[in-house]
Amino acid sequence: MTTSVYATTIIETLKARGETVSVAESLTGGGLGHALTAVPGASEVFIGGIIAYTSDVKVNFLGVPRALIDEFSVVSEEVAVAMANGAREKIGTTWAISTTGIAGPGDYLGIREGTVWIAIAGPINQTLLLTLDGGRDGVRQGAISSAIGNFARILST
Repeated sequence: MTTSVYATTIIETLKARGETVSVAESLTGGGLGHALTAVPGASEVFIGGIIAYTSDVKVNFLGVPRALIDEFSVVSEEVAVAMANGAREKIGTTWAISTTGIAGPGDYLGIREGTVWIAIAGPINQTLLLTLDGGRDGVRQGAISSAIGNFARILST
């Protein structure tokens, strides 16, 4: 299925359940929120998002503990989980999805370009580590597609 089909499934499922979703995005820079809000009727379930491109925004707006960033780096499962939990709490949604990673060009602090962490927080919690190729745009699009697809699968269980 395509990202738009998964996004439509997400919006329809959340509407039927009376649930909501928010996003906390780093490397995807708003692309995840864009993919969800491209679906007609998304405003009934998509409450908002925070583009936390820098560590300071992750700490100050999402409540990610600076100690997590210092210990594990911004590209880690721990920070992805804290971002998703922060968005869910601060925005007040049933679910939240976060993305953090290295889109490139180049590696960052020894972390390979294309490394992506996705976290989903809600009644079911899940993390996903990706190693993507395809340059900056390919990594970002792959992260968005994977986040949308995985969230749709979680909702279907």
